[in-house]
Order: sequence, then C-alpha cells, then structure tokens
Amino acid sequence: MKLQEGLTYDDVLLIPQHSFINHRSDVSTESYLTRKIKLQIPFVSANMDTVTESEMAIAMAREGGIGIIHRFMTVAEQVEQVNLVKRHVGFVVESPYTITPDTKLAKVWALLRKTGVNSFIVVDEKNHVVGMLGKRDYKFESNRDKTVFELMTPLKKLILGKQKTSIKEAKQIFIKYKIEKLPLVDNNRVLIGLITARSIINFEKYPHSTKDELGRYRVGAAIGVVNDFIERAEALVNAKVDALVVDVAHGHNDVALQAVSQIRKKFKNIDIIGGNVATKAGVLDLIKRGVDAVKVGIGPGGLCTTRIVAGVGVPQFTAVQECSFAARKKGVPIIADGGTNFPGDIAKALAAGASACMLAGWFAGTDESPGGVIMRKGMKFKVHRGSASFLAIADRKIELENHTENQLNSIVPEGVEALVPYKGRVADVIYQLQGALRSGMSYCNAKSIKELWKNARFIKITEAGFRESKSHNVQEI
Repeated sequence: MKLQEGLTYDDVLLIPQHSFINHRSDVSTESYLTRKIKLQIPFVSANMDTVTESEMAIAMAREGGIGIIHRFMTVAEQVEQVNLVKRHVGFVVESPYTITPDTKLAKVWALLRKTGVNSFIVVDEKNHVVGMLGKRDYKFESNRDKTVFELMTPLKKLILGKQKTSIKEAKQIFIKYKIEKLPLVDNNRVLIGLITARSIINFEKYPHSTKDELGRYRVGAAIGVVNDFIERAEALVNAKVDALVVDVAHGHNDVALQAVSQIRKKFKNIDIIGGNVATKAGVLDLIKRGVDAVKVGIGPGGLCTTRIVAGVGVPQFTAVQECSFAARKKGVPIIADGGTNFPGDIAKALAAGASACMLAGWFAGTDESPGGVIMRKGMKFKVHRGSASFLAIADRKIELENHTENQLNSIVPEGVEALVPYKGRVADVIYQLQGALRSGMSYCNAKSIKELWKNARFIKITEAGFRESKSHNVQEI
C-alpha cells in the first residue's frame, strides 16, 4: 500500500512573489462564509461552549466576521442567543420587545434582566401601540405593584413613525423631538417595528460589519444530527438565524449525511454548513446533499485529541488543499477549522483554498468568550475546553439528566480542558490577525482572496526550516 504524504501548516511556507502592492491596507480580506453570505474578514468564531455565545457573535459580526452559537444548551436558550444578536443592531428592529398596560413593575424588572433592554413599547391585545415605558418612567419607582399603565408615557405624548421611514427621516425626528426611540406603526396604529438612535449610530459606525438585508448582524448556530436536531433547526430558522452548522465530529457519515438531506428538504432557503470532513469524497457527498459550505478539519485543533485517541485524521494543510480543489469546482466555499497555531497559518489556510478560517484558541480567553476570569499565580486566565473533552461531555449528560455512573465512567474523550491567557477585547485580536493576513497576501501580490488562490506558491520545509522560521538564538523579552 502506497502511503500518501500529509502536510500541516508547519511543513510549508508561502514563497514571496514580485508584488505591486504598495501597502497592506490596499489588500481586501473580503470573502464568503457560504455561497451567499459575504464576510469582510474571513474569520469565524468556533461553535464551542467556551468560545461563542451572543456576546462573541455580536463582536465578530461588528468587525466583519461571524460567530456560530454552540448547541450545548436547550433549544429555547439557543434561540434566545440568536435573538440577542439579531436584535442588537439593525436599522429597523422588526419585532421589538413589548409589554401590556396591566403588567406589574415587579415583572417588568424580571423582563429587563431577561431581555437586556431598558425600555418596552406598550401595546394592547391587538398589538396597537398605547404607550412607551422607558428608564425614566420606572427607575426611581419603589412600588413593585404599580402597573405599566400608571408609569408609562401615554400615546398622546409619543412620536410614531411610518413603515417606510428612512434613516435620514428618523435622524431628523430624533433631532427635532429629542427622542431616542421611534416606534413604527401601520395606518391602524399596529406596531410593525422600531428604530432607535443606537441602531442608526451602530449602523453608520461599523460600515464593514456583517449584516443581513435588514441591517441586522448575521449569526450562525450549530445543530446536531440526532434527537432534537429538526426541532432545533426549525426554531433557529424561525429566529432568523443566517446559517445552520451541522456540528458532528465525522461529517462523512451516513447519519450526518441523512441529517443534512432532511434539513435541506425541510428548509430550502437556509444556508447549511456541513462537516467536519478531511477528504474530497466527504466534500462531494455533502455537496450532493445540498450544503452551502463545508467545514474541513479532523483533529487539528489545539484541544482535540482525535488523532491520538482514534488514530484518525489528515494533516490540515493537505486536507484543506484537497478539499478546496473539489469544492471550488462546485462553487462551494471551504471553511478551514483548526490548526492555525500562528497568525501566518491563516494566510496558508486561505492560500491553500479555504474561503474562511474557523478559530477557537485565538478567541478563547477574550472578554467576549463565555466564562469568567481565573487568577493563577498573579496572572489572568479563562477556561477553554474541547467539545469532546471529558468535562464537556459529562456536563452535557448531567445537565440533560441522561447519565448513570457507569455511563460517565465509560466516556472516551477526544479533547482536553485547558487554561488560556486572558486576552482582552476580541476586536484587538482580530485587528492583529487581519493585519498579519494582509501582510501575507501582500507578499504574494494578492489584493484579494481570489488572487491569493491564484498566485500562491508553497515550498515544503524541514524541521530545521521551521525552527529557523521562528525567533532563535535570542532571549525574548
């Protein structure tokens, strides 16, 4: 049997080309997550419970990337995470939070904590606008038995907008009446949306953010392939999620392939990302089932031990290169998932044919990643764990009350738990990674990702070559 050679990012370097690019700021990092979803930066935060929930997804979309909400929560909780992203910004909030006049202040405070907003539009049983409850109306009220009707700003004092109110018109109304929220109603005073001053500011402040056609941040969400996956998918689609990620360790498996087929049949317009795979055959079989992007990577992640435990995988550079060759002929983007240990590995992954990189370790430990900061010997850390680590699997079984002591003892983990250094804002990490990517592209005379695919030339290096590539013979400070 002839053995195939497999290379990872450490085994190769990009060969510098004659470049006509004067400055790396001239380089565009625009790319695609799926056939339809465009990104300004080709970075995707991983669907892991220590990486991406709503806060990370919001930050990713704001910077021009996208986040994938992990699935290790109830359907209702995951839907709420998606809602938090979709409601965070958008010129028009389609379904603003509402409340009825007879609601007591005690319940209002509970809803404020749950939704994260500071005001509600007050509507009657037919969804007619009858008032607005803002922070000034309840902030200093101590009687929790008072009703919204007693506290709200009544209809006669409200300024209302029409369905087709433009940004320019909304800004003029905000200036003229010194307000920050403009409920939109139809001719019968039925609530149809909301424009806020914050939404306009954010809309204009982040012109390169990843938004849908209504100006809302885009977000993806992960689903499984058994049990509640159809119910979960339906709930997420109804919540206006932009992409479903079929989250399974071995995507080239009949159960996973059948799940993709079922999802595509039921939800014809949603973008589906399939994976993970590491071969041309896996890519082509997923494409046949109707995916809009394929996630590539079996075991390259820093927390993943699949290759050690199961003895299975393909070195990531080779996997991405071969899978991209197959996918590009079909017009389907490849997402390189894992193995980017150095900033330059992102340029290598994209040059090998990927359209985007899914990143976990780079974003774990940031302010926006789930979990609190831990102090260890005077230094700050956050917990980061693989989805197939023992604690991650055990936590899910315990939470679902679907376990026995023997079942917990029989877990065979394919991942580890770790502490990662606290990194601060994810935007600062993204800035550094995007700068490194632009630098790599400029060396290859590539002003775009497509030009990088065309111009990139690789050289295989030895272990000594890799050592030479890093700082050496010095004491770093």
